[in-house]
Amino acid sequence: MKKSIAKSILFGIAVGDALGVPVEFKPRSIIACNPVNDMLGFGTHHQPTGTWSDDSSLAFCLADSLCNGYNLKDIADKFVKWYDDGLWTPHGTVFDIGITTRNAIHNIKRGIEPSLAGESSETSNGNGSLMRILPLLVHINGLTIDERFRIIGEVSSLTHRHPRSILGCILLLEYARILQHKDPKQGLMELSLNIPKELVNYLDLQNEMVHYSRLLDGMNHNAAEDLLNAKTGKHQPLNENDDLMPSIASAHVDDIKSSGYVVATLEASIWCLINSSCYEEAVLMAVNLGGDTDTTGAVTGGLAGIYYGFEAIPKKWMNQLARKDDIEVLAERLENSLL
Repeated sequence: MKKSIAKSILFGIAVGDALGVPVEFKPRSIIACNPVNDMLGFGTHHQPTGTWSDDSSLAFCLADSLCNGYNLKDIADKFVKWYDDGLWTPHGTVFDIGITTRNAIHNIKRGIEPSLAGESSETSNGNGSLMRILPLLVHINGLTIDERFRIIGEVSSLTHRHPRSILGCILLLEYARILQHKDPKQGLMELSLNIPKELVNYLDLQNEMVHYSRLLDGMNHNAAEDLLNAKTGKHQPLNENDDLMPSIASAHVDDIKSSGYVVATLEASIWCLINSSCYEEAVLMAVNLGGDTDTTGAVTGGLAGIYYGFEAIPKKWMNQLARKDDIEVLAERLENSLL
């Protein structure tokens, strides 16, 4: 695992989130008239510069819990404390929460098992579990596929229990694992090759792959066999030929949605990472897509933090974050939990 991975994830998420908060819900066409190129204040939620949203708050709650190992009930309890008492809010109060997440927290408070608290209907596939799940990487990085998929499924199901949301979280975390040793394009090619094989025993997740086709449609079997040289077992460098890349990589910006739908957020975030060359460019590209700007910024920022590293995140933006010192202490605690 890369050095300072916890800082890379937590600050990566928070900076992208805070860049997006002031323009959340604004259409792309409106933002295009005055693009975001720096940390702003007020705007949509009338919050000070450097304020992050529920995306970062719930990611921090997850990270806080993981400092003491994996315990789903403890994660759920921290979500409740965030909702009721302002735990890991930037300024002491919750100013933004998704309907599905709110309903799940009410279920937890009513005594429903955490793994069953999230809504499971097809209409409950917002990005509310995707936005907060990247800190889980530090815990699952060295686990088997079955262990990773089980834990990801449980953590998503706290708020979002439909297989499409769970698969989105799996794709995000598997891609994040690959980004630790591959560049974004090679990583996407590897993801598109591995996932169909890894899901062979998960029929409910397999059935949802069609919704993520633009992330998984680049590899045919023969090309994959040639690239990995399966007969000899000798690993060959992945060719970045556009014919073999999943189609999301070459999609036009007009075909990238930036709504609150889990598939749209994952597509937009990976598209921004692939079509940029540094952390700053990636998160600004994400926020300027408009729509659910804080979440697209947060997920893109987390991925870009993992790939480019903590030192690549602009210090001027980190220094403007609410509770910057608290985030740093949390990241250090999470990093130390790996020792």
